[in-house]
Amino acid sequence: MKIHTLLTALAGSTLLFTSCGNNTSENKAAGATTASAKPAPLPAVTLGTVTPSPEFPNAAISIASVSAQKVGKDSAKVSFAFNVKNYELKMQTSDNANKMCNNSDKGQHIHFILDNGPYKALYEPKNEITLPNDGKEHYLMAFLSRSYHESVKTKGAAVVYHFKIDEKGNLKKLEDPTKPMIFYSRPKGDYMGNDVNNVLLDFYVWNCSLSPTGYKVKAEITNEAIPSQKLIETLEKWEPRFIQNLGLGKCKVELSLMDKDGTQIDGPRSREFSLSKDEVSATAPKADTAKK
Repeated sequence: MKIHTLLTALAGSTLLFTSCGNNTSENKAAGATTASAKPAPLPAVTLGTVTPSPEFPNAAISIASVSAQKVGKDSAKVSFAFNVKNYELKMQTSDNANKMCNNSDKGQHIHFILDNGPYKALYEPKNEITLPNDGKEHYLMAFLSRSYHESVKTKGAAVVYHFKIDEKGNLKKLEDPTKPMIFYSRPKGDYMGNDVNNVLLDFYVWNCSLSPTGYKVKAEITNEAIPSQKLIETLEKWEPRFIQNLGLGKCKVELSLMDKDGTQIDGPRSREFSLSKDEVSATAPKADTAKK
């Protein structure tokens, strides 16, 4: 009787051990399957179309006056005043609610771009800047912008001013440029929430037009945090586009003006910006925000 009881106990232990061993193997297999699973790839970056915007065929901007005043030993304060006609600054563009992209709550404005740096949004037709009196040549591009930052591209809606400040702090107007030029506008700053879905790509070309057989713009769009999210596209038409599916993080756009043979003749012009789900990334530039 004792022997029979002992044998029964040993058989039960063996069955229990075998069962545990099999479960361990199954768990390891399940763990390996989970570990090998990869997140779904992000959709490819694309340049989507922008719905037609209200036209302003008679809108015009021109230089009313430019003056310089020496301040300190090595710099000058330069004051610009603009004439704006047939265009209302600080008004919301009529289709802003349907555009589904970043929009300035301050309304329509002027993009003031000096030497292809980040633009300053002007809601009044004037601006002051301080420059060194070192004789360096400067190019100002100023154009009319809709409230969602899309440029008005009709004739007369932009002006370029070429000048320098001499060593005495005096302003000297230089000859109007005749060479083909490109000026970077958007994207710029920080985009949050739904604004990351449609990021406006916009720029201004000067002294040239884009076409399949003529000048073109090469756009290179990257996400530093996601190297696979990259798009290089040649633009043959001067029109705004929406950058889509770029992902979140620190991003960059680089624009170059190319001639009909594919040779770069101006640029590259580049700008970094950030896309975040809820709040501004700690690595994002702080000087500019997308809503300006």
